Amino acid sequence: MNTQKYVDIAKTYLELAKLRVTTLVALTVVAGYYLGAKGTVDWLVLLNTIFGTILVAGGTSALNQLIEVDIDARMKRTRRRPLPTGRITTLHALAFGTGISIAGIVHLSYFVNLLTGLLSALTLITYVFFYTPMKRKSSLSTLVGAVPGALPPVGGWAAARGEVGFEAWLLFAILFLWQIPHFLAIAWLYREDYARGGLKILTVSDTQGFSTVRHIVANTFALLVVSLLPTFVGLSGKTYFVGAIVLGMLFLYAAIRVARERSNKNAKNLLLTSVLYLPALFFLMSFDKTWF
Repeated sequence: MNTQKYVDIAKTYLELAKLRVTTLVALTVVAGYYLGAKGTVDWLVLLNTIFGTILVAGGTSALNQLIEVDIDARMKRTRRRPLPTGRITTLHALAFGTGISIAGIVHLSYFVNLLTGLLSALTLITYVFFYTPMKRKSSLSTLVGAVPGALPPVGGWAAARGEVGFEAWLLFAILFLWQIPHFLAIAWLYREDYARGGLKILTVSDTQGFSTVRHIVANTFALLVVSLLPTFVGLSGKTYFVGAIVLGMLFLYAAIRVARERSNKNAKNLLLTSVLYLPALFFLMSFDKTWF
């Protein structure tokens, strides 16, 4: 029995499912569930929610790579992925992505509730069939892609409540706004690679970066304002409010530094700040949750 062969196959499929991205999606679902839960957490429902979400998120990533295999093959940061290197065939990728996506949607619909299943299906559809092809045509794809990226905590809330209220859409707004400076920081660092791949990303056409930094600063400022609203709607308390101000100001400072000097160093700093900001904000929100 060639154990290493099976280990390599498993690694290939995990890479196709983008394990790190899928884990981040699962964490935002957990935050949404916890914030939406009344009283004690139903661990069985939560575990079923996490499992179904991982399946759908992994399947979505696989289908995305299948559609973009030609782009990935041209870009330095993606050309070592499973499909461009031939480690997996397009047929196997299609079967894998479709299979676990459907399994995840069915699992969420049956073991959690129908609304959560429908939200996961909406996430997949908007990402694979709207955002992915739009990247070849318009820089507005960034805004479109932020929609499925912001839906997971709404799904977590729906899993806990069986409904989606204003608070859930507030979580959506926070994650939506966060994605813009986060993605544009990445897009600035890899703008030449995106151009090589033929993607119509803002940083490709905006060679001087003036429009890019305006979007970064505007969305980071809007995020600071919106991130304070959980306290006003009774979702979190004063500790969160103070923490959200501090985190938001640090994020905004990093954005302003990029606007003042459009360098890779400042873009990397903004990216790092964004990566630290999101889990810190959701942790504070959960820690200071106002039970209701």
